[in-house]
Amino acid sequence: MNILDTTIQNHTSKTKALAIDGLFIALTCVATAFINIRLPIMANGGLIHLGNVPLFIAAILFGKRTGALAGAVGMGLFDLLSGWAIWAPFTFVIVGFMGFTVGVVAEKTNHKSYSWNVIALILAGIIKVIGYYIAEGIIYGNWVAPATSILGNVVQICVAAIIVLPIIPMLKKLKF
Repeated sequence: MNILDTTIQNHTSKTKALAIDGLFIALTCVATAFINIRLPIMANGGLIHLGNVPLFIAAILFGKRTGALAGAVGMGLFDLLSGWAIWAPFTFVIVGFMGFTVGVVAEKTNHKSYSWNVIALILAGIIKVIGYYIAEGIIYGNWVAPATSILGNVVQICVAAIIVLPIIPMLKKLKF
């Protein structure tokens, strides 16, 4: 293979990665914005959404980079566009870290293990619960009220896991 072929191959793979990243950022933002239920019980008027579904698919199939970008930018953009801009910096860090963590586990296990995918999603849930508890405590200056958000965050992760875990094996069969 000559240098020109190698250069073309590198540009093609970078373009493909950019397209995949953009697609999952958009899917995460749209799923968060339009497939959701607002909860009246939370101090902040919390939200249960399906934005974690494309986020987890991105992280499991394409790894930590795509997972982190889909989470950080996709859900951070949702916060900015939905009137919850105060949450955007927290979301960028928390959900970006969730995507990164799921992607790291998937990469370490060579994207093949159902059990490790379950563990990765549990870790994402722990990050979400702790991260948003701290964020809500900081935003509201109250460390009791954030407890009302825990159930909604757990439900979000569980619903996403119920959707993602059975479809990942089918998606892995597709050639990307």
